[in-house]
Amino acid sequence: MAQLSTRAGELSERLAQNVQAVCRHYLPAGRREGRYWMVGDVAGAPGRSLYVRLFETERGRIGNWVDAATGEHGDLVDLIRLNQRHGRLSETIDEAEKFLSLPPSAEVDSCQRANPPPARVGSPTAARRLFAASKPLHGTLAASYLAARGITRISELAALRFHPRCYYRPNEDDLPGTPGSFPALIAAVTDCDGVQTGTHRTWLDPSGSTKAAVTSPRRAMGNILGQAIRFGPAQDILIAGEGIETVLSLREAVPAIPMIAATSSAHLAAIQFPTTLRRLYVARDRDKAGDGAFAVLSDRAQAAGMELVSLIPELGDFNDDLRQHGASALSARVIVQLHEADRGRFIES
Repeated sequence: MAQLSTRAGELSERLAQNVQAVCRHYLPAGRREGRYWMVGDVAGAPGRSLYVRLFETERGRIGNWVDAATGEHGDLVDLIRLNQRHGRLSETIDEAEKFLSLPPSAEVDSCQRANPPPARVGSPTAARRLFAASKPLHGTLAASYLAARGITRISELAALRFHPRCYYRPNEDDLPGTPGSFPALIAAVTDCDGVQTGTHRTWLDPSGSTKAAVTSPRRAMGNILGQAIRFGPAQDILIAGEGIETVLSLREAVPAIPMIAATSSAHLAAIQFPTTLRRLYVARDRDKAGDGAFAVLSDRAQAAGMELVSLIPELGDFNDDLRQHGASALSARVIVQLHEADRGRFIES
């Protein structure tokens, strides 16, 4: 058994050297997004719950993966074992050795040659520099984009900025001739102490009315796992949601409550709680990914002795509610879902 474990460790290192090839082979329905390979689950279903690290960072090694919906995690040997439904480690070792003996894929090889990873591209330092190079939100195309989605309370949003020509790396699903830059809404991703660890980008159409017509209009860089885009300092009460627009829509309705945007359902499930937090409201999207994130958060909140409360939209998400019914109707819907003590504390009479 010890020999098998040693061999598995050696294979894990070799598989990590070919991490993109492993992902393309065993998780072909996924796709690369920034420094991760994103897919629905360990079986390879489409989606974004499971992410595999493609680059070494301070937070983890190449090839390490986490499924935010289930809490499963491991290295690439574990991934192959679960993907292939092996009952014995020896089966997985045979499978990994077989994979590593295959000739390199021309598609993967050419992709890796075309995109050699510079040592610090996508690092927290690069993320902070992009945010610093961006401009305040007022009077920009990003403000116009938010206004088109019914979001007008853009004062005191220190976490959001605008970049007029933000670099965009097209992927294999983008149309030929896709531009290499677009205007972008830029958001600072910070930890519970307010230290910036990453940056989130939403590329915009030059009209300012919608997102850019690309396959991945939203991407993050830096260390974002467990961190969030923050609107107001949180102590004991906090509202958390997936997307920036969802959370800003709630801010139109109940602006006094501190809020965070986790950027995706997978990251929502993994958010770090402030140690002082006693009640967490979760703005849920009406989809399977939102249900999965809430289930994981429920387990984590219970273990931390913290109360978890759902905020449910009438339509698909709270931005849909805002655009369809307006801020006053949305406020009325949200207020009745708040704890009575929080209504008295945060809602003006």
